[in-house]
Amino acid sequence: MKIVILDSYCVNPGDLSWEKLREFGDIAVYDRTSLSDENEIIDRIGDAEIVLTNKTPISRNVLISCPSVRLISVLATGYNAVDCKSAHELGVVVCNTPAYGTASVAQHTFALLLEICHHVSHHSDAVHDGKWSSCSDFCFWDYPLLELSGKTIGIIGFGAIGQAVGRIAASFGMNVIAYSRSQTDSGRMIGEYVSLDELLQRSDVISLHCPLFPETEQIICRETIEKMKDGVILLNTSRGGLINEYDVSEALNSGKISAAGVDVVSSEPIKNENPLLGAKNCLITPHIAWAPFESRRRIIAYAWENIHAFLDGQPIHVVNG
Repeated sequence: MKIVILDSYCVNPGDLSWEKLREFGDIAVYDRTSLSDENEIIDRIGDAEIVLTNKTPISRNVLISCPSVRLISVLATGYNAVDCKSAHELGVVVCNTPAYGTASVAQHTFALLLEICHHVSHHSDAVHDGKWSSCSDFCFWDYPLLELSGKTIGIIGFGAIGQAVGRIAASFGMNVIAYSRSQTDSGRMIGEYVSLDELLQRSDVISLHCPLFPETEQIICRETIEKMKDGVILLNTSRGGLINEYDVSEALNSGKISAAGVDVVSSEPIKNENPLLGAKNCLITPHIAWAPFESRRRIIAYAWENIHAFLDGQPIHVVNG
Protein backbone atom coordinates (compact mmCIF):
# COMPACT_ATOMS: atom_id res chain seq x y z
CA MET A 1 0.00 0.00 0.00
CA LYS A 2 1.03 3.59 -0.59
CA ILE A 3 0.13 5.99 2.19
CA VAL A 4 0.45 9.79 2.13
CA ILE A 5 0.17 12.12 5.12
CA LEU A 6 -0.61 15.58 3.78
CA ASP A 7 -0.24 17.75 6.88
CA SER A 8 1.76 15.91 9.50
CA TYR A 9 3.21 18.82 11.45
CA CYS A 10 0.11 19.90 13.33
CA VAL A 11 -0.42 16.44 14.82
CA ASN A 12 3.24 15.45 14.99
CA PRO A 13 5.74 18.32 15.04
CA GLY A 14 8.50 15.84 15.79
CA ASP A 15 7.73 14.51 19.26
CA LEU A 16 5.83 11.47 17.97
CA SER A 17 6.37 8.85 15.28
CA TRP A 18 4.47 7.56 12.26
CA GLU A 19 6.68 4.46 12.19
CA LYS A 20 3.96 2.00 13.22
CA LEU A 21 2.02 2.83 10.06
CA ARG A 22 4.88 1.49 7.92
CA GLU A 23 3.65 -2.04 8.53
CA PHE A 24 0.90 -1.22 6.02
CA GLY A 25 3.23 0.01 3.29
CA ASP A 26 5.31 2.94 2.09
CA ILE A 27 4.60 6.34 3.66
CA ALA A 28 5.16 9.81 2.23
CA VAL A 29 5.03 12.44 4.97
CA TYR A 30 4.54 16.15 4.31
CA ASP A 31 4.63 18.65 7.15
CA ARG A 32 2.22 20.95 5.33
CA THR A 33 0.31 20.93 2.05
CA SER A 34 -1.35 23.94 0.47
CA LEU A 35 -4.95 24.46 1.50
CA SER A 36 -5.75 26.20 -1.78
CA ASP A 37 -3.49 24.72 -4.49
CA GLU A 38 -5.32 21.62 -5.73
CA ASN A 39 -2.51 20.79 -8.11
CA GLU A 40 -0.11 20.42 -5.17
CA ILE A 41 -2.62 18.25 -3.31
CA ILE A 42 -3.14 16.05 -6.36
CA ASP A 43 0.60 15.75 -7.02
CA ARG A 44 1.31 14.74 -3.44
CA ILE A 45 -1.43 12.13 -3.30
CA GLY A 46 -0.43 10.73 -6.70
CA ASP A 47 -1.24 7.03 -6.83
CA ALA A 48 -1.52 6.59 -3.07
CA GLU A 49 -4.31 4.33 -1.86
CA ILE A 50 -4.57 5.74 1.66
CA VAL A 51 -4.60 9.45 2.51
CA LEU A 52 -4.26 10.97 5.97
CA THR A 53 -5.30 14.60 6.28
CA ASN A 54 -6.03 17.01 9.08
CA LYS A 55 -7.12 20.24 7.39
CA THR A 56 -5.88 19.80 3.81
CA PRO A 57 -9.08 19.77 1.71
CA ILE A 58 -9.97 16.75 -0.40
CA SER A 59 -12.43 17.95 -3.03
CA ARG A 60 -14.32 16.06 -5.71
CA ASN A 61 -11.77 17.20 -8.26
CA VAL A 62 -8.93 15.85 -6.12
CA LEU A 63 -10.70 12.52 -5.74
CA ILE A 64 -11.38 12.22 -9.48
CA SER A 65 -7.76 13.13 -10.23
CA CYS A 66 -6.46 10.49 -7.78
CA PRO A 67 -8.45 7.36 -8.64
CA SER A 68 -6.16 5.07 -6.61
CA VAL A 69 -7.44 6.47 -3.32
CA ARG A 70 -9.47 3.92 -1.37
CA LEU A 71 -9.37 5.30 2.17
CA ILE A 72 -9.17 8.79 3.67
CA SER A 73 -8.50 8.86 7.40
CA VAL A 74 -9.06 12.30 8.86
CA LEU A 75 -6.66 13.17 11.68
CA ALA A 76 -9.42 14.96 13.57
CA THR A 77 -13.00 14.47 14.68
CA GLY A 78 -14.38 17.05 12.25
CA TYR A 79 -14.30 15.92 8.63
CA ASN A 80 -15.63 18.92 6.72
CA ALA A 81 -12.29 19.16 4.86
CA VAL A 82 -13.34 16.12 2.82
CA ASP A 83 -16.11 16.05 0.21
CA CYS A 84 -17.71 13.01 1.82
CA LYS A 85 -20.59 12.82 -0.64
CA SER A 86 -18.26 12.63 -3.63
CA ALA A 87 -16.04 10.15 -1.79
CA HIS A 88 -19.06 7.90 -1.23
CA GLU A 89 -20.08 8.15 -4.87
CA LEU A 90 -16.55 7.23 -5.95
CA GLY A 91 -16.26 4.31 -3.55
CA VAL A 92 -13.78 5.97 -1.17
CA VAL A 93 -14.22 5.28 2.55
CA VAL A 94 -13.78 8.29 4.85
CA CYS A 95 -13.02 7.72 8.53
CA ASN A 96 -12.52 10.26 11.29
CA THR A 97 -10.79 10.20 14.68
CA PRO A 98 -13.40 10.29 17.45
CA ALA A 99 -13.01 11.00 21.15
CA TYR A 100 -9.23 11.41 21.11
CA GLY A 101 -9.32 14.79 22.87
CA THR A 102 -12.21 14.51 25.31
CA ALA A 103 -10.09 14.86 28.44
CA SER A 104 -7.79 17.47 26.91
CA VAL A 105 -10.57 19.75 25.70
CA ALA A 106 -12.46 19.51 28.98
CA GLN A 107 -9.27 20.32 30.86
CA HIS A 108 -8.56 23.34 28.65
CA THR A 109 -12.12 24.58 29.11
CA PHE A 110 -11.48 24.78 32.83
CA ALA A 111 -8.03 26.27 32.30
CA LEU A 112 -9.79 29.20 30.61
CA LEU A 113 -12.48 29.39 33.28
CA LEU A 114 -10.05 29.27 36.18
CA GLU A 115 -7.90 31.96 34.60
CA ILE A 116 -11.00 34.14 34.34
CA CYS A 117 -11.86 33.42 37.99
CA HIS A 118 -8.40 33.98 39.49
CA HIS A 119 -6.30 35.86 36.88
CA VAL A 120 -3.40 33.60 37.82
CA SER A 121 -1.08 34.80 35.06
CA HIS A 122 -1.76 38.46 35.79
CA HIS A 123 -1.15 38.08 39.53
CA SER A 124 2.03 36.09 38.96
CA ASP A 125 3.28 38.89 36.69
CA ALA A 126 2.32 41.42 39.36
CA VAL A 127 4.38 39.55 41.96
CA HIS A 128 7.40 39.50 39.64
CA ASP A 129 6.91 43.22 39.04
CA GLY A 130 7.23 43.86 42.79
CA LYS A 131 3.61 44.75 43.56
CA TRP A 132 3.31 42.18 46.35
CA SER A 133 6.63 43.01 47.99
CA SER A 134 5.66 46.69 48.08
CA CYS A 135 2.18 45.94 49.44
CA SER A 136 1.45 46.95 53.06
CA ASP A 137 -0.82 43.91 53.49
CA PHE A 138 0.13 40.24 53.67
CA CYS A 139 -1.73 39.59 50.40
CA PHE A 140 -2.35 41.46 47.19
CA TRP A 141 -4.89 41.30 44.37
CA ASP A 142 -6.16 43.90 41.94
CA TYR A 143 -8.81 41.91 40.08
CA PRO A 144 -12.08 40.59 41.52
CA LEU A 145 -11.76 36.89 42.34
CA LEU A 146 -14.61 34.48 41.71
CA GLU A 147 -15.57 31.23 43.46
CA LEU A 148 -17.28 28.61 41.27
CA SER A 149 -19.01 26.60 43.99
CA GLY A 150 -22.75 27.21 43.87
CA LYS A 151 -22.65 28.80 40.43
CA THR A 152 -24.62 27.31 37.52
CA ILE A 153 -22.83 26.19 34.37
CA GLY A 154 -24.90 25.74 31.24
CA ILE A 155 -23.39 23.36 28.72
CA ILE A 156 -24.61 23.57 25.13
CA GLY A 157 -23.87 20.20 23.56
CA PHE A 158 -23.76 17.35 26.07
CA GLY A 159 -21.86 14.63 24.26
CA ALA A 160 -18.60 13.13 25.48
CA ILE A 161 -16.76 16.44 25.90
CA GLY A 162 -19.74 18.31 27.30
CA GLN A 163 -20.29 15.58 29.87
CA ALA A 164 -16.59 15.57 30.79
CA VAL A 165 -16.86 19.32 31.42
CA GLY A 166 -20.00 18.67 33.47
CA ARG A 167 -18.22 16.16 35.68
CA ILE A 168 -15.40 18.60 36.36
CA ALA A 169 -17.90 21.37 37.07
CA ALA A 170 -19.78 19.17 39.52
CA SER A 171 -16.52 18.43 41.34
CA PHE A 172 -16.14 22.19 41.87
CA GLY A 173 -19.60 22.29 43.45
CA MET A 174 -21.28 23.85 40.41
CA ASN A 175 -24.85 23.18 39.36
CA VAL A 176 -24.83 21.59 35.91
CA ILE A 177 -27.56 22.17 33.32
CA ALA A 178 -27.36 21.17 29.67
CA TYR A 179 -29.03 21.70 26.33
CA SER A 180 -28.54 18.96 23.75
CA ARG A 181 -30.22 17.48 20.67
CA SER A 182 -30.35 14.12 22.43
CA GLN A 183 -30.62 13.14 26.07
CA THR A 184 -28.80 10.19 27.62
CA ASP A 185 -28.81 8.39 30.95
CA SER A 186 -25.13 9.25 31.41
CA GLY A 187 -25.99 12.92 30.92
CA ARG A 188 -28.83 12.77 33.43
CA MET A 189 -26.40 11.43 36.02
CA ILE A 190 -24.28 14.57 35.62
CA GLY A 191 -26.77 17.38 35.14
CA GLU A 192 -30.27 18.53 34.30
CA TYR A 193 -31.45 18.79 30.69
CA VAL A 194 -33.24 22.07 29.98
CA SER A 195 -34.38 24.10 26.99
CA LEU A 196 -31.97 26.52 25.37
CA ASP A 197 -33.92 29.52 26.66
CA GLU A 198 -33.86 28.20 30.22
CA LEU A 199 -30.13 27.51 29.98
CA LEU A 200 -29.47 31.05 28.75
CA GLN A 201 -31.54 32.56 31.56
CA ARG A 202 -30.15 30.48 34.44
CA SER A 203 -26.45 30.10 33.68
CA ASP A 204 -23.61 32.00 35.35
CA VAL A 205 -21.20 30.27 32.96
CA ILE A 206 -22.06 29.06 29.45
CA SER A 207 -19.77 26.57 27.74
CA LEU A 208 -20.12 25.50 24.11
CA HIS A 209 -19.47 21.87 23.14
CA CYS A 210 -21.78 21.24 20.18
CA PRO A 211 -20.82 20.56 16.55
CA LEU A 212 -21.08 23.32 13.96
CA PHE A 213 -24.20 22.60 11.94
CA PRO A 214 -26.48 25.06 10.11
CA GLU A 215 -28.82 24.99 13.11
CA THR A 216 -26.00 25.77 15.59
CA GLU A 217 -24.13 28.36 13.51
CA GLN A 218 -23.95 31.59 15.54
CA ILE A 219 -26.10 30.06 18.25
CA ILE A 220 -24.57 32.76 20.44
CA CYS A 221 -25.65 36.07 18.92
CA ARG A 222 -27.35 39.31 19.92
CA GLU A 223 -30.73 37.58 20.33
CA THR A 224 -29.47 34.81 22.62
CA ILE A 225 -27.10 37.12 24.51
CA GLU A 226 -30.05 39.31 25.47
CA LYS A 227 -31.58 36.31 27.28
CA MET A 228 -28.46 35.72 29.39
CA LYS A 229 -27.79 36.94 32.90
CA ASP A 230 -25.87 40.18 33.18
CA GLY A 231 -22.22 39.36 33.81
CA VAL A 232 -22.32 35.84 32.40
CA ILE A 233 -19.04 34.11 31.47
CA LEU A 234 -18.84 32.56 27.98
CA LEU A 235 -16.51 29.70 26.98
CA ASN A 236 -15.97 28.24 23.52
CA THR A 237 -13.58 25.35 22.93
CA SER A 238 -15.68 23.79 20.17
CA ARG A 239 -16.04 25.70 16.87
CA GLY A 240 -15.54 29.39 16.17
CA GLY A 241 -18.64 29.59 14.00
CA LEU A 242 -20.89 28.90 17.00
CA ILE A 243 -20.69 32.55 18.01
CA ASN A 244 -21.27 35.84 16.26
CA GLU A 245 -17.96 37.46 17.13
CA TYR A 246 -19.19 41.01 16.58
CA ASP A 247 -22.15 40.49 18.91
CA VAL A 248 -20.01 38.81 21.57
CA SER A 249 -17.42 41.59 21.32
CA GLU A 250 -20.13 44.19 21.79
CA ALA A 251 -21.50 42.32 24.82
CA LEU A 252 -18.02 42.08 26.35
CA ASN A 253 -17.40 45.78 25.91
CA SER A 254 -20.77 46.64 27.45
CA GLY A 255 -20.29 44.22 30.36
CA LYS A 256 -23.33 42.10 29.50
CA ILE A 257 -20.80 39.27 29.16
CA SER A 258 -18.26 39.80 31.94
CA ALA A 259 -15.56 37.64 30.39
CA ALA A 260 -15.01 35.14 27.61
CA GLY A 261 -12.50 32.38 27.04
CA VAL A 262 -12.22 31.01 23.50
CA ASP A 263 -9.87 28.54 21.88
CA VAL A 264 -11.45 28.78 18.44
CA VAL A 265 -12.47 31.60 16.11
CA SER A 266 -14.42 31.85 12.88
CA SER A 267 -11.34 32.01 10.62
CA GLU A 268 -8.06 30.41 11.66
CA PRO A 269 -5.35 31.51 12.10
CA ILE A 270 -7.10 34.51 13.61
CA LYS A 271 -7.36 37.60 11.40
CA ASN A 272 -6.03 40.92 12.68
CA GLU A 273 -9.47 42.45 12.23
CA ASN A 274 -11.25 39.86 14.40
CA PRO A 275 -13.36 41.92 16.84
CA LEU A 276 -12.56 39.64 19.77
CA LEU A 277 -8.95 40.84 19.71
CA GLY A 278 -10.06 44.29 20.85
CA ALA A 279 -12.81 43.20 23.21
CA LYS A 280 -12.60 43.61 26.98
CA ASN A 281 -11.87 40.60 29.18
CA CYS A 282 -11.48 38.14 26.34
CA LEU A 283 -8.97 35.29 26.65
CA ILE A 284 -8.01 33.76 23.29
CA THR A 285 -5.84 30.69 22.93
CA PRO A 286 -4.67 29.47 19.47
CA HIS A 287 -6.79 26.32 19.01
CA ILE A 288 -4.72 24.20 21.37
CA ALA A 289 -7.33 22.55 23.59
CA TRP A 290 -6.93 19.32 21.61
CA ALA A 291 -3.14 19.38 21.40
CA PRO A 292 -1.49 17.84 24.50
CA PHE A 293 1.02 15.12 23.73
CA GLU A 294 -1.23 12.33 24.97
CA SER A 295 -4.12 13.52 22.83
CA ARG A 296 -2.02 13.72 19.66
CA ARG A 297 -0.59 10.27 20.37
CA ARG A 298 -4.15 8.93 20.42
CA ILE A 299 -4.78 10.47 16.99
CA ILE A 300 -1.93 8.45 15.50
CA ALA A 301 -3.16 5.32 17.27
CA TYR A 302 -6.63 5.87 15.81
CA ALA A 303 -5.12 6.34 12.34
CA TRP A 304 -3.45 2.93 12.69
CA GLU A 305 -6.75 1.39 13.82
CA ASN A 306 -8.65 2.97 10.92
CA ILE A 307 -6.21 1.60 8.36
CA HIS A 308 -6.01 -1.83 9.99
CA ALA A 309 -9.78 -2.19 10.14
CA PHE A 310 -10.19 -1.00 6.54
CA LEU A 311 -7.63 -3.48 5.22
CA ASP A 312 -9.32 -6.18 7.28
CA GLY A 313 -12.54 -5.47 5.41
CA GLN A 314 -14.39 -4.03 8.42
CA PRO A 315 -13.82 -0.26 8.36
CA ILE A 316 -14.55 1.67 11.55
CA HIS A 317 -15.33 5.30 12.32
CA VAL A 318 -16.82 5.67 8.85
CA VAL A 319 -18.47 9.07 8.31
CA ASN A 320 -19.66 8.82 4.69
CA GLY A 321 -22.03 5.87 4.76
